[in-house]
Amino acid sequence: MADEKQSLLGAVIEGAAGLAGSYAATLTHLFRKPVTEQYPEYKRPMPARTRGRIILTRSPDGNERCVACYLCSGACPVNCISMQSEEGENGRRRAAWFRINFARCIYCGLCEEACPTLALQLTPEFAFCKDDIADFVYEKEQLLVDHGGKHPDYDFYAHAGVAAGTPKGSHIDEDEPVDVKSIMP
Repeated sequence: MADEKQSLLGAVIEGAAGLAGSYAATLTHLFRKPVTEQYPEYKRPMPARTRGRIILTRSPDGNERCVACYLCSGACPVNCISMQSEEGENGRRRAAWFRINFARCIYCGLCEEACPTLALQLTPEFAFCKDDIADFVYEKEQLLVDHGGKHPDYDFYAHAGVAAGTPKGSHIDEDEPVDVKSIMP
C-alpha cells in the first residue's frame, strides 16, 4: 500500500514538474524580443538551387539558345509550356513563339533538366503576383533575358558542331540532303 502511495505521489510530482517546465518555457519566450523579418523591405537570400521563375537565356554571342526541340514541353507534368519552331535567318532552329502559363507551373524543374541547350533555367525569384490570372501567361519576350544565366559561357552550337549560315549538306562529313521525291517508286 505504501508503494502505491509513493508511486502515485511520484507520478503527481513528475506531472507537476512537466507542467511547470512548459509554463517556464512559455514565460521565457513571452518576454523575448520577437525575431520578425519585414518581408517587403528585407528579402532573405535564397539558396542557389532554388526553383522559381523560369527564364530563357542567350548564348555568349547574343543569340537565343532555345532551338524549340519541345523536350521541355514534353517533360512538363502539368503541360504549362507550349511553343512553335521555325528556322531563323541564319539556318538555325529557334522558337517562333514560346509560352509558359505560370498559373499552372509547379516549379518542379523537369523542363530545366530536359533542355539540351541550357536555354531554359529556373531562377530563385519566387514571389511574383498578378491581379488577373491571365497575366500569368508569359510570352517569349517576357521570358528572354540578355545573359547566359547559370552557364554564361556555354554555347550549344559550339559543342554540337553545327555550322550555321551555310547551306544544308555543306558541313564537314555531312551528306547532301535527300530529295524525298526522287526515291519514291
